[in-house]
Amino acid sequence: MNIVILDGYTLNSGDISWDAFRALGNLQIFDRTGPIDVIDRCSNSEIVLTNKVVLSAGTIKKLAKLQYIGVLATGFNVVAVEAAKELGIVVTNVPAYGTHSVAQHTFALILEIFNNVGGHNTDIHDGGWNQISDFSYTLTTLHELSGKTLGVLGWGEIGKKVAEIGKVFDMHVIIHSSYPEAGSLFEFVSLEDLFRKSDIVSIHTKLTNHKIGLVNNTLFRLMKKEAVLINTSRGQIINEQDLADALNNDVIIAAGIDVFTVEPPSPDAPLLTAKNCILTPHISWATKEARERLMQIAADNIRAFIAGNPVNQVS
Repeated sequence: MNIVILDGYTLNSGDISWDAFRALGNLQIFDRTGPIDVIDRCSNSEIVLTNKVVLSAGTIKKLAKLQYIGVLATGFNVVAVEAAKELGIVVTNVPAYGTHSVAQHTFALILEIFNNVGGHNTDIHDGGWNQISDFSYTLTTLHELSGKTLGVLGWGEIGKKVAEIGKVFDMHVIIHSSYPEAGSLFEFVSLEDLFRKSDIVSIHTKLTNHKIGLVNNTLFRLMKKEAVLINTSRGQIINEQDLADALNNDVIIAAGIDVFTVEPPSPDAPLLTAKNCILTPHISWATKEARERLMQIAADNIRAFIAGNPVNQVS
């Protein structure tokens, strides 16, 4: 089998091994692939792996040898799945590899907002502590998580892990989900009550058409003035202009954002200049351990396909 990886750098910049894939066939790895090169690079391969490179219906139909598409992520919207299905091409994804990684990053954003570790570190290096006579100082008011209400939007594996960690911090955790869990130890509330009651709202819901722009000015107006919004899910769930306006007009106090409507964001993206907005470049999934799990599951997916028993199939 000829195997081609179209955007390998996204998953592996050189700190982990591709050997699990090399054991499965003749492997060719491209760090990045532009749209005009996709067909040429895939034309001789039975197996194509992609993370963010788009495989449209038109592209798939031109790849006569193609038998299998492996998405190196959980979301598979970059592949025209229906077109692949019509042609008998198997499409798989990699579910649940990043639960711990994303939950950890969620709290990294929360703790940065509540403790301002980065700001204090920078200020000390810039000589700020030497300008005062006190043994200790703060740039902003610091707050404990204990006793705060954490609202989790979405109840998949990541949402559940975030809720568990919130309990460890002695937070009151409330949940909103389209599918409330009977017998859960956590309280399920309406979407409006989640935003109304929470000190922190953390988004962990899947992106579907009806959720595009779901979190907007209507919900921001329900939030406490000292409330914080965290998004490590999908950027399109939030109306970014509405969030920027809410921050700039002191409707809410802060936000931590790892995902954007357009990635990378354009220079005039509203969140780039919004007040009290901590931004990271879609890295919540990208711990070494999570990427190693992703690679192992992706290799296992190929192995199962070759054996005639596909797993994690989405087509």
